[in-house]
Amino acid sequence: MNISPLPDLILEPLVKNALLEDFGRSGDVTSDALIPADHQWQAVMTARRPGVLAGLDLARLAFALVDPRVRFEPLVADGQSVEAGAKLARVAGPTRALLTAERTALNFVSHLSGIASATRLMVEAVKPHKAKICCTRKTTPGLRSVEKYAVRAGGGSNHRYGLDDGILIKDNHIAALGSLRDAVLKAREAAGHMMKIEVEVDTLDQLTQVLELPVDAVLLDNMGPDKLAEAVRMVGGRMLTEASGGVSMETVAALAASGVDLISCGALTHSAAILDIGLDEE
Repeated sequence: MNISPLPDLILEPLVKNALLEDFGRSGDVTSDALIPADHQWQAVMTARRPGVLAGLDLARLAFALVDPRVRFEPLVADGQSVEAGAKLARVAGPTRALLTAERTALNFVSHLSGIASATRLMVEAVKPHKAKICCTRKTTPGLRSVEKYAVRAGGGSNHRYGLDDGILIKDNHIAALGSLRDAVLKAREAAGHMMKIEVEVDTLDQLTQVLELPVDAVLLDNMGPDKLAEAVRMVGGRMLTEASGGVSMETVAALAASGVDLISCGALTHSAAILDIGLDEE
């Protein structure tokens, strides 16, 4: 699938911070001690198990920021499914730079490819139904932009990027205010004309209240497939329906069969296993 890359302006600070964390106070003392400064090397990034690729631009920047003389040639594109043994990118240049940047580059690509791979599996599982798979704000601090990019690379969609791009009234907001109705009306009064309002409910009685209010979407929290299907019938297309809570590969197909519009899953970003990727001599 085609996916628009994130600009280097967003990626470069993330990669710089990761490299600085690895450099410590003295840089790569091992490579500097063992490898002559003029030594050259060529290697390939290789997938060691099947999955979906994401994050090659961060790997490219990791090598370039250590030494701009490194040549980086992508061999596949982000969003592409790869088999075990697939060559993902070729790197060549000063050996010290390749070895110094190796771990940072692989950390980014392995982590983001793991997210993309987990997302793709979930997207495939709900294909007979209309539900879109979405991520949440349960992301690694500092890495939200690239983790949400990886979800898109896997074929998923993004929920809110932050607290400022949509109003989501959750149970604690209602508990603090004491009234679901008051919460919605206050939100609608404060919201600009471009701002959507979503309300979280965990009972059908709460949903009945929401259906009488000026709301754009309802988050149906921790409802099983049967209860979720009843909620979707109650809504009847008057607003977007989103299922959340208890979403896994084992449950997602049954949740999608309810007819819900969106299924959000925090595990895509906070718990996806990495895709094992290595850097090997070519």
